Parts: sequence; structure tokens; C-alpha cells
Amino acid sequence: MTFIPADEEQAADEEGAARERELAAIRGLANAYARLRTEIGKVIIGQAEVVDQLLIAMFCRSHCLLMGVPGLAKTLLVSTVSKILRLSYRRIQFTPDLMPSDITGTDVLQEDPESGRRLFQFMQGPIFTNILLADEINRTPPKTQAALLEAMQERHVTVGSNTYRLPMPFFVLATQNPIEQEGTYPLPEAQLDRFMFNIIVRYPTSPEELRILKQTTGGEEPQLNVTLTGKQILALQEVVRKVPVAEHVFVYARDLVRATRPKEPEAPKFVKDYVSWGAGPRAGQYLILGAKARALLEGRFHVTTDDIKAVAHPVLRHRLVTTFAAQSEGYTPDRVIDLLLEKIPIELNQRAEKLARG
Repeated sequence: MTFIPADEEQAADEEGAARERELAAIRGLANAYARLRTEIGKVIIGQAEVVDQLLIAMFCRSHCLLMGVPGLAKTLLVSTVSKILRLSYRRIQFTPDLMPSDITGTDVLQEDPESGRRLFQFMQGPIFTNILLADEINRTPPKTQAALLEAMQERHVTVGSNTYRLPMPFFVLATQNPIEQEGTYPLPEAQLDRFMFNIIVRYPTSPEELRILKQTTGGEEPQLNVTLTGKQILALQEVVRKVPVAEHVFVYARDLVRATRPKEPEAPKFVKDYVSWGAGPRAGQYLILGAKARALLEGRFHVTTDDIKAVAHPVLRHRLVTTFAAQSEGYTPDRVIDLLLEKIPIELNQRAEKLARG
């Protein structure tokens, strides 16, 4: 019989308990994801990819930009998510005359009825919520856009000499209408980079549209069940960060991002021809985080290169600036990403083999 020292036995027990907690967290997130999909499906017909990407971004503690024509239930999706998560929800309709203080809040002079003294009191703006829908963000001037984007990044608002923390979790969904561009203020690339995903909301399929017509013209209101609380979401966000990633997956994410930059020597010829500006390091961070969340949502505690590929389009499409030649020849950012996903795995396999040989 082999004698095992008490400290080693205790360490093994603690390691086993930690592993069991991790597995329980994975099962909890996968189960929560399934319940979320079911509840959202009561109201939102189709748009499975949009729902998946939105939930991945939420569990990564990040924000999304939704691109789609009017009438595709973008606002309904956000309000539905807030209801089943028991989170506060506010919507801001962005307009050309919207001021930064209309979003963040401002100091208001108030008179104390007892002492008669006048004091400044901070009145919170609509940004003090858990889920914020910034509708048509490109319809407001850059100063107002910057106020929102700064709060998104820092998760606090500074007014005068005081700083006010935003409630957690805090998640921004901004929408843009791709059709009407007159009278708009397009977000600069540096500000677009603040959004983890750029999600394209497409038209429903023919069967889905038929279901929409039947469901939305009747008298029944779907009953939504609360699935998660804010505290549970914060805990699940921490779980996502702890998912281990193998070296070759990090290498693949790095290679994919670097290949989008036309001035890098490893960039393919079509990138040098059709891309004027590529993605920065933040894109690689979001590829890894998105892949971690996707793996957990599928019940896995390890990340694969397929997870990276699955989130590549929403992460990269708004970080690539194409040339005039690309636009004239029909090479959209999504097409460039498609070509990169076809090319990079060949180089990855060769590099992975070299790493295996040591």
C-alpha cells in the first residue's frame, strides 16, 4: 500500500473540488443558454445566429452593434432579453439635437426646503441601466457618440469633479440603419472598435416570415419566464474568463488578425489589394473571449479553432476598411474574411506541426 502525504492528499482533494465546480459552472451556463434560447424563441422567430452572437457578447461583458433595416425586431429582441434576465432596460432614440448630458445626466440646482440652501444634485441619465438600446447611433453628432462610447469603455460617468459608477451588468446594443445615410454621422473606426460584435440582422426566411405574420396578428401575448438575474450573469461572466485556451488556438487568432493588415509581410495578396486598414490587437482579444463563451455555451471547457472561426465575422467585419478597388469589384469585408478563413488554416497546420515537433 502506497503512503500519500496528507498535504498532497489535501491538494488533490482541493484540485478535484475545483474541477467539479468548473464542470458545474459549465453545466449551469449551458443550461441557462438553452433556457434563454427557449424564452427568446417565444417572441423572436428565427434570427438564431443574431441571438447566439448577442448572448455570447453579453457573457463576455461586451457590447454589440446591430446593423439591419427597420422592422426586423431589433428593439423587440433587446426588450425581450431584458425581461427574461430581470434587468433594467432603457432605450435612447439618437437624434441630431441630442446632447451628451441627455445620455449621461447632469447636475441640477436644487433648493433644500428646510435650510433654504441651494445645492447641485446629480440627476442620472438613461445610461444608468443594465441594458441600453442606443437606437440609430449614427444619427447624433460625434460629441454625443463619444460620451456614450466613453461610458461603455470605462463603465462610469464623470460629471464635474464627481464620478458615478454604472450599474452592473452593463450592456449596450447600438443600432444603425444601413439604408438611410443622409443626415448621419458615421462612427469613426476607432469608436467602432469599442464594440465586440457587429451583428448583421437579415430578413427572415419564407417559413419564418409566415410564422411572424400568424403570431404577431393574433391576440395572444407570450408569457416570458425569468431565466437569470444580474448577479448570476456576473458570475457566469467570470466563468467565461477562466476557460483554458491551447497555444495553437492563440496562434491561430493572432495569425488571423495579423493577416488582415495589408502592411504586414504575412498578409495575403488579396488583403494587400483590397484592404486599406486592418484589425488591431483588440480584435484578437475579442476572438479569444468570443470563442471561450461559445465553447461554454456548447458545454465544453476547451476552445477550438472552429470557435474562433464562428465568431470571426462579427468580430472583424467592422474592423476592416476596404479599398475603392474592393468596393468596385464587390469585395465586402465579409468576403475578405471568408477568404482569410480559407487560407489561414493551411498555415496554422504547418505551424502546429512544427510546435509539436518542438
